Amino acid sequence: MRTDVEYSPVGEGLGMRDFWLYACLRRAAVIAAHVTCLGLTLIISLLSRPGTSLFSWHPVLMSVAYCLCLTEGILLFSAEGSPFCFKSRKCKIRLHWVCQALVLIISASGLGFMVASKNISEHPHLVSWHSLLGICTLAATALQAAVGMCVIFPKLLHLSSSLPKLKLYHATWGLVVYLLATVTVVLAMFSDWFQATVKGLTWWAFFLLPFLPALVVMNQITSAYLLRKKITS
Repeated sequence: MRTDVEYSPVGEGLGMRDFWLYACLRRAAVIAAHVTCLGLTLIISLLSRPGTSLFSWHPVLMSVAYCLCLTEGILLFSAEGSPFCFKSRKCKIRLHWVCQALVLIISASGLGFMVASKNISEHPHLVSWHSLLGICTLAATALQAAVGMCVIFPKLLHLSSSLPKLKLYHATWGLVVYLLATVTVVLAMFSDWFQATVKGLTWWAFFLLPFLPALVVMNQITSAYLLRKKITS
């Protein structure tokens, strides 16, 4: 019998009381991840004062792409705390496509504003760890989109790998992309612009915030991998 309900193997073997407590903690963590990625995007957008310069659009667009769209595109598959948890798997996959397409379009626009800003100011490109890892993240995102197309059209592309393996590769590489994006965002907080804007304990709060959604996303993807491994073994 086929079903769209998603199960997680994490928490098996617990008593009923412990199971419900664990489920509530997982739900709270997912909700906190939603709030964090939205709040981080809004605050960075306000701090950037978009429109004051070409550079001001770079942090705005990149935070929208990676802090918001990429996170929500993954968390919508979560069985706990997702506003789309009652939607069908097919609907979630379509929303995932939309989110990932937005990540590519918006991040490419953010890169364009950064390149234009540096060209006008005649500053050198790719001289910081943030910029170098940012380029790697963009390249990994494009590769992840290509893997996603393979998952959608395996027969059309005449791929020999089975669909479950392609989905596993897609999920694994997606986790790599998300971790790269998280580190890139954290490195941006060491830039001269951000440290001149945010200081003291507030800076440390910003420094820690991106790790919460990253932990939730990591747990979601690895849990799905463990479930698939258990079913196929």
